[in-house]
Amino acid sequence: MTSAEEPDRSAPRPAASVVDALRDAIAGGEFSPNQRLVESDLSEQFGASRAAVRAALLELTSEGLVERVQNRGARVRAVSLEEAIEITEVRMVLESLVAAKAATRLGDDDRARLREIGSAMQEAVSSGDLLGYSDLNRTLHALVRTAGGQKTAGRLLERLRGQNVRHQFRLAMHPGRPSVSLPQHLAIIDALCAGDADAAEEAMREHLRSVIETLPQVESASIRRADRP
Repeated sequence: MTSAEEPDRSAPRPAASVVDALRDAIAGGEFSPNQRLVESDLSEQFGASRAAVRAALLELTSEGLVERVQNRGARVRAVSLEEAIEITEVRMVLESLVAAKAATRLGDDDRARLREIGSAMQEAVSSGDLLGYSDLNRTLHALVRTAGGQKTAGRLLERLRGQNVRHQFRLAMHPGRPSVSLPQHLAIIDALCAGDADAAEEAMREHLRSVIETLPQVESASIRRADRP
């Protein structure tokens, strides 16, 4: 018979697997900002020991996704508007670098996939499929990170993406935003497929500069909705 702290599982997840699963859950919006992360609940949810969950929470605290509150345990760290803008400024530098590198490394299959994503984005915007467009947005940026082959930048960008997920989701759902970002994404795709590193870098920079300019509008709209009776 196992103790209450160690649920009876024949093959509990290792700590590294719990880190990945919990990181993905936070980045995917399954947990809300400031939501408490209770070890016993996470142990049950992810099929892991309490020790593995505890280790995962410590790792994600170091990544900035989780914070420890004295006498209250762990919770999902909320990111302010000011920090979201700073994160996006850093992303702008790193993603522009990665885009420039990707432009010189793409193969025919990569170019075909980029064009498929561009066409699917156009269809999603035409049909008003905001969630589908948001998913394609993430897919495009992930493909560029992978194709760029800059592993250090890729790791940093993945961490920043997780920290900024709430603001990214609000941005994707902001009225009129897809019609603004679609031509920006298509410009990135065109530059990448043309193998033009300078154009890819500038297109990515222009896109993320637009994100920075729009984030305060998104925050204000969110506050207005929250204040409605």
